[in-house]
Amino acid sequence: MTHTGGLVYVVDDDASVREGLASLVSSAGLTAKTLASAQEFLAIPRPDAPSCLILDVNLPGLSGIELQQELVRGGVQIPVIFLTGHGDIPMTVRALKAGATDFLTKPVDDELLLNAIRQCITPQQTSDSSIEVEDEFIDESIYVEEEVPSQSGFEQIIGRSVLLERVLKMVETVAPGDSTVLLLGETGTGKELIARAIHQHSQRKNRTFAKLNCAAIPTGLLESELFGHEKGAFTGAIAQKIGRLELADQGTLFLDEVGDIPIEIQPKLLRALQEREFERLGSTQTRKVNVRLIAATNRDLDKMVADREFRTDLYYRLNVFPIRIPPLRERIQDIPLLASYFVQKFARQMHKNIEAIPAPVIKGLTAWKWPGNIRELENFIERAVILTTGKVLEAPMGELRRSDHGESAQPTAPHDHEDIARIVRETINALHSSKKLTDEHVRRQREEIVRALTAAKGRVGGADGAAVRLRINRTTLLSRMKKLQIDPRQYT
Repeated sequence: MTHTGGLVYVVDDDASVREGLASLVSSAGLTAKTLASAQEFLAIPRPDAPSCLILDVNLPGLSGIELQQELVRGGVQIPVIFLTGHGDIPMTVRALKAGATDFLTKPVDDELLLNAIRQCITPQQTSDSSIEVEDEFIDESIYVEEEVPSQSGFEQIIGRSVLLERVLKMVETVAPGDSTVLLLGETGTGKELIARAIHQHSQRKNRTFAKLNCAAIPTGLLESELFGHEKGAFTGAIAQKIGRLELADQGTLFLDEVGDIPIEIQPKLLRALQEREFERLGSTQTRKVNVRLIAATNRDLDKMVADREFRTDLYYRLNVFPIRIPPLRERIQDIPLLASYFVQKFARQMHKNIEAIPAPVIKGLTAWKWPGNIRELENFIERAVILTTGKVLEAPMGELRRSDHGESAQPTAPHDHEDIARIVRETINALHSSKKLTDEHVRRQREEIVRALTAAKGRVGGADGAAVRLRINRTTLLSRMKKLQIDPRQYT
């Protein structure tokens, strides 16, 4: 038996829940297979088809968490969505560390669950790293004036990729509490932005968000920056100084590049985190603080612990709720959206009117690996906006090609002339073709929406609505319909 739309396993000991979830899954054009226990799931053969597992945490016999661990030990790779009526932070941490894709509480929101299922199944059907697969996003992102999608409640975080949505789901889960969060990721991936999002969605949002880049402060001054000092504590201490830990009292302290904290300072930081007390340098007075810590690093702390460069006890204290921030090369879908956002940002700053990004430029951006991640993309777009004289972005794509071959950022004169000539040719061709691409894109997008509305009898949302048929969010579809002047009532 084939499952062209995807196969969803539902494991729950409540028959009514199984039936309701099976009906919901079927309404989305997917195949549902229901089971009452973890043992039943382990006993059945699984077809080679895109699939995911909706799993109740509290099952008789073998629990949902134990089943997930059993699957991991057996090398079974299947996305897992946990459901529970008693969700809490420790249980969520266990589930996510075990490799769960999502964690939802009962009664679950139908649209939220369907979105989670699609995120599990879609990556198995289409490769996230294939540029050809991303043509849909390339076409949609050619208009700079298009609304840049943002996640609900995370207006400053741009993107709609599955990996980013998983990160934001984890942020939503951990933010309301006071648990320590460890952000792991390469330089330039936006760790500070995620840290600020956690603070803004916490109970401490109206308190101080203090940050300290541990790699940017000389070793001799880092302890003073962190804990503060009294006047005369050391040579040059001509006045009392309050440290970041004290400034963040009742709020959030963000320690960026925490892997660069010298090993001799680590015991003092550990004590401050565990006992919530410290002393300023040159003082014997113990001060109490109530701080929520968010730490970030681009280093391999596991390896540092093994090499005795980082204290094991401090590592365990920081690694309460780890969140890995994916590099930009794993978020190809988000590159056109980020590019459009940065073009708008810098065009406003420079008082320029840039209306479109040519498709060849978008394809070049998605093909590049971006070793500097979002920060590198932002800097590149800023240079492109500076060079642009018309309404279509003129991007120096030759810079990326030179970097790709490991060449110097300052090439010799002959290469310079060749690159300039090539960039001029590409820009002229893009200017001639952009109008044609724009008209064709609008016509094709309008036809797709009209077909979906006709099949849905004018319904935009719902299980059988046009948004589900087009596999986009209802709000996104309404925005496009408004711009294309499409009235759904005409297709009722």
